[in-house]
Amino acid sequence: MNIRLATHDDFEQIWPIFHAIAAAGETYAFARDISKEEARQLWLLTPRKTFVAEEEGQILGTYYLKTNQAGPGSHVCNCGYMVAETARGRGLATAMCEHSQQQAKALGYQAMQFNFVASSNEGAIRLWQQLGFAIVGRLPQAFNHPSLGLLDALVMYKWLTNSVVDTGNNRRGHCASSDT
Repeated sequence: MNIRLATHDDFEQIWPIFHAIAAAGETYAFARDISKEEARQLWLLTPRKTFVAEEEGQILGTYYLKTNQAGPGSHVCNCGYMVAETARGRGLATAMCEHSQQQAKALGYQAMQFNFVASSNEGAIRLWQQLGFAIVGRLPQAFNHPSLGLLDALVMYKWLTNSVVDTGNNRRGHCASSDT
């Protein structure tokens, strides 16, 4: 498997993956009837970078990386990952998440945040936790699952650099550490 930067031409293979996941309405807060052009804008054109995971020219998964918030929050990035149904269980999400963290650090981000993880998406939650992400927030009944109804959405977060600088502004009083 090869993970590489997506091209505009790749969207023809990304679209069936995106469409199936959006139409299911179980993991992303996209309109279930999102158009191909709206999806292209959201997944390929708006993010800072979009990547694909491919094998023998076939795209099996994709992820985007973008700045989570502007200005004072611009050191934190956000990513979204999608894997084709036929390729699930092969470690693609793990590989893409690890790749995204390397890319994020190379782009100067210090942390990664997942803003809206459906609490029913237990496989993703378990994987993100195994990869060092913590659940830092819970949005009660914020995700409307098509068959399970209103569920909590989770905010997950991981600091990517080796040290945390204590600026004295940490409201929770956590001790910051440094490797120096």
